[in-house]
Amino acid sequence: MSTSNQYPHGDTSWFLRDRFGMFIHWGLYALPGRHEWVKNREKLGDAHYDRYFRHFYPDLYDPADWARRAKRAGMKYFVITTKHHEGFCLWNTACTDYKAPKTPWGKDLLRPALDAFRSEGLRVGFYYSLLDWHHPQFPVDGFHPQRDDPAFREMHKHRDIKKYAAYVRDQVEELLTGYGSVDIMWFDFSYPGEEEGKGREQWESEKLLELVRRLQPNILLNDRLDLPGSADFKTPEQYQPTGPMMDEDGKPVVWEACHTFSGSWGYHRDEATWKSVEQLLWMLIDGVSKGGNLLLNVGPTARGELDYRARERLDGIGDWMRQNGRAIYGCGPAPAELPAPEDCRYTYNAETRRLYLHFFAWPLKTLELKNLNGKLKYAQLLHDGSEMTYKLNQNSSSVLLELPVVKPPLAVPVVELFLAEEK
Repeated sequence: MSTSNQYPHGDTSWFLRDRFGMFIHWGLYALPGRHEWVKNREKLGDAHYDRYFRHFYPDLYDPADWARRAKRAGMKYFVITTKHHEGFCLWNTACTDYKAPKTPWGKDLLRPALDAFRSEGLRVGFYYSLLDWHHPQFPVDGFHPQRDDPAFREMHKHRDIKKYAAYVRDQVEELLTGYGSVDIMWFDFSYPGEEEGKGREQWESEKLLELVRRLQPNILLNDRLDLPGSADFKTPEQYQPTGPMMDEDGKPVVWEACHTFSGSWGYHRDEATWKSVEQLLWMLIDGVSKGGNLLLNVGPTARGELDYRARERLDGIGDWMRQNGRAIYGCGPAPAELPAPEDCRYTYNAETRRLYLHFFAWPLKTLELKNLNGKLKYAQLLHDGSEMTYKLNQNSSSVLLELPVVKPPLAVPVVELFLAEEK
């Protein structure tokens, strides 16, 4: 990733190879089950929201099941919300009693998850919200649930953001010293340009960055500290970039799109805009074709299970990844001189010199592949290894790939193209 030399950086080589991760948003908001921002959206005070703390009991929590499902779906790493904007902590922090061990559940929820995912061979990451709608020193601002309560604002107008910033560092130090090697630190989020906004000054981002790099030098850090040049990767949220992401000098940067299965990050019982397996695969493939990763989110229920709709999608993705994963892992954009045909995407593994043609629509009988004349030595359908024949397009640099009339029976068919060694 092209970044300023002002700050040290982690090694993104594994990140670029693995390409696909699981995001987990889990907290007290799973109990109301109507969006992780429910406290903000419904302007709920602590007295009301406390009912969720007093009734939090995830008796069906089985992180080994989460980890198995992530692995089967082809995911190689996971990132979990240690603390979201509501301020509730999944681990046994010494900094506050607003944590899982003080609920009726009575136990740390973070360590079992880390143990389970590590046992399945996945790398681990921590999401940590810089916002905190429960902390007594977090200043009331435009995002705070009680922003429109004049009496509350007046009562709490002397809150000290410096004390809160020290609390953040204390908690991050716990996370980065108490749970072994951590691969990703995913902070969320800065908003310095808004009224009562918060950014690098308020978070004391320089101190926070120094702490993270000192405690875990190899960790990968995202781009939400409002500290240009400090991040290892960019984080487009809920949209697909139109092409490879570039820095101000026009050089490619490492990026990871974070997406939900539906319209909510936390568990939302009645949310109905769930994406199909085919859509989710499109997002993964499209991202890799542009040099990006996909961090796909699940929001477990209040009882600790993955939603049945998430389980269905993960199973469908896993079926495809089992047969087509090598078109994702270790892949990135195709060479610039090889444009993908319409309704298709190329991914490319430079080490093996294999080009992968992903079909979002199935053509009739033939497909022109530009600039592959003299470069292509073999082709096969990836899911079953069956040969695909092709012929030269006379008087051009193209080849014509000959296709079965009927689309193969999978969401996104892939043809593996073996390229000749460069002369």
